[in-house]
Amino acid sequence: MGSGSDAGSGFDGGFGGAAEELRAHLTAVRRELHGAVEIGLDLPNTQAILLRELEGLGLEITFGQSLSSITAVLRGGRPGPVVLLRGDMDGLPITEASGLPFAATSGAMHACGHDLHMAGVLGAVRLLAARRDELPGTVVFMFQPGEEGQAGGRIMIEEGVLDAAGARPVAAYAIHVDSATPRGQLVTREGAMMASASALRLTLHGTGGHAAFPQLGIDPVPVAAQLILAVQTFAARRLPATDQAVISITRLSSDSEASNVLAATVSLEANIRTLSMQTLDTVREQLPVMLAGIAEANGCRLESEFIASYPVTYNDPAETREVLEVLDELVGEERVTRLAAPSMASEDFSYVLQEVPGALVFVGAAPDSGPMPLHSEQAIFDDEVLPLQASVLAELAWRRLLRG
Repeated sequence: MGSGSDAGSGFDGGFGGAAEELRAHLTAVRRELHGAVEIGLDLPNTQAILLRELEGLGLEITFGQSLSSITAVLRGGRPGPVVLLRGDMDGLPITEASGLPFAATSGAMHACGHDLHMAGVLGAVRLLAARRDELPGTVVFMFQPGEEGQAGGRIMIEEGVLDAAGARPVAAYAIHVDSATPRGQLVTREGAMMASASALRLTLHGTGGHAAFPQLGIDPVPVAAQLILAVQTFAARRLPATDQAVISITRLSSDSEASNVLAATVSLEANIRTLSMQTLDTVREQLPVMLAGIAEANGCRLESEFIASYPVTYNDPAETREVLEVLDELVGEERVTRLAAPSMASEDFSYVLQEVPGALVFVGAAPDSGPMPLHSEQAIFDDEVLPLQASVLAELAWRRLLRG
């Protein structure tokens, strides 16, 4: 929500003034999207709002086959390469308690700021379309559902988003807002930016029995406790200190429904976060083997299923150095943070960055009331940053096209 401060703008690039002229419109669209939030891969209302905003801008628009995605291609008046800009569309199944006058009331919420992402990309579309005749190449705008766990980015790639312009992008960029970072601060880093996300599902089989006579059966519950401790030992002793993983047991249940009955099976699930594919491969190959050995030593049988989700979000070093130079020039070095370490959260823009060199940048959108956590029912994002988002995205695309 706006504060009236100019801290969200402060932008002196070629698109700054035009972006400021869009402020009121982008704010209104963002708040409309906030109230119309939908979750998952099927977002018909969100898609309809975006299509209305894209109408009349001379774009080549195509839709997803298995999700409510939009791919919009803007062809410039001058020859040049292709650049991609991503904006994710979906919300989260959270009942909003922000107290905002435009708060969602449907039981879903844009608690990760995707409403700002869409509005920021819409702003970049308008800024670049207004200078189409000068535009030295083509820009693909990727509006993507299903970022919150459904891998919408991967699905869009499978359905051809990277080939929508006829040539593959030479670079891809996305901006993610952060309600815990001071407003208008731009944050990125070379290399690993965000972690991979995977899961390991375990089913531990004993025999069950009477709780009064555990010696007559095989109780999997204490064995499950050993497995949980072994997971922590694995991360500390099997992985290098310079490339650690975060492995958390997030689910634990048994099939026993009575206090005097020993469980026959225990189910566990581990969430796995890594910062390199090498470490992820080590976890995937070695952790189930170690846990199965512990189970066998205690007379149990262990079934395991590894579920790969988002890969590491990897900012191409060369592209990121160029991005940082542009950001420094546009907003000043004091407002650009070189992140010292990656975030252990994950992002499915990682799928795009596996195929196309590019960078993910965070922009601070903390409200005046103070930092707010993402994915919270009380999360608030200051939409003062919308002109900054639009300007930076447009400038990054323009500068990259100029480089050829």
